[in-house]
Amino acid sequence: MSHQPVAIVGIGQTHHKRKRADVSMAGLVREAAQRALEDANMDWGDIDAVVLGKAPDFFEGVMKPEMYLADALGAVNKPMFRVHTAGSVGGSTAIVAAQHVMAGIHGTVLTIGFEKQSDGNAMWALSVPIPFGMPVHAGAGGYFSPIVRGYIARSGAPSHIGAMVAVKDRTNACKNPYAHLHEPDWTLEKALETPMLWDPIRFIETCPSSDGAMALVLMSEERADKHAGPKAWVHATSMRSEPTAFAGREQVSPVAGEMCAADLWRKGGIKNPAEEIDVVEMYVPFAWFEPMWLENLGFAPRNEGWRWVEDGITEMGGSLPVNPSGGVLSSNPIGASGMLRFGEAAMQVMGKAGEHQIDGAKKAIGHAYGGGSQFFAMWLVSSTKP
Repeated sequence: MSHQPVAIVGIGQTHHKRKRADVSMAGLVREAAQRALEDANMDWGDIDAVVLGKAPDFFEGVMKPEMYLADALGAVNKPMFRVHTAGSVGGSTAIVAAQHVMAGIHGTVLTIGFEKQSDGNAMWALSVPIPFGMPVHAGAGGYFSPIVRGYIARSGAPSHIGAMVAVKDRTNACKNPYAHLHEPDWTLEKALETPMLWDPIRFIETCPSSDGAMALVLMSEERADKHAGPKAWVHATSMRSEPTAFAGREQVSPVAGEMCAADLWRKGGIKNPAEEIDVVEMYVPFAWFEPMWLENLGFAPRNEGWRWVEDGITEMGGSLPVNPSGGVLSSNPIGASGMLRFGEAAMQVMGKAGEHQIDGAKKAIGHAYGGGSQFFAMWLVSSTKP
């Protein structure tokens, strides 16, 4: 089925912090949206529809926040849509927004992902006991740590790999003025001394809890061709999901993730991702997931992802920079985290990433996952039209 090309013409995000006590939930989303509109040199009246995404409502306890936030986002008397796919929701929301433009339903769409975690208790929300859901004892780390142990056992990865990823991302974040954590003094030795939270996941290898929002303005080809300024063109999008638990489920490298990536490469005409992709913004809430996703997405061979980390391939100066923005390990407003990956990828190909810009970036991917590694969303963006 044919569809019209879509471009990202505006990007805006908040400063991500542990607690944004200076703004309400409405103020938080409007801050990001206003910056995206200013970046695109547009006004609220130029927007045809709004697509909003966030993590579960019970994180903050505000049910159907899209209704409450319509006025703050200029969506009164305009179509407004809500997306929810757990932690991958920021990515899924951007894709839904892009699909509205691709299908010719709307010419210009504002999309936003957000979370104001300080208004609630995400740790409690992620630890709902049976019979209401699978027990995730003491937060998401309690669920994922056995899966990480499975990867280590399978691949033979040494125990310092997670700390290497964490130090890299925290160092990168110091170049990103919007990042939650700015901690320039980390070394591998210091990282290995941090407490073990969920064996084998150390304190530094975990994401923070952040308040923040990310917004994008997407536009049809017809309108984008008349729009001044840099653009990121969407070459391909993909979403896949699978149940949390079923007999024989592969949890270290979920099939849905592999299918999502394979579909993206096929749609985008990518034959060799490791050679053709310039930047990867990857959803890594726990450091060990970088080598795991390198394999799952088809960059590194099975059981070899950790070697790419150890060899410096994913450093900003490596052949495949991963998370030059600092990633989820440095800013984690859950409902926005996926869109941050998508938006940061777009910033790279638009040449707007500032100090964490990768020179010559032409093609980049944004990646998000959610739930028990069961919801996946990806997009491929480029500085040129598809």
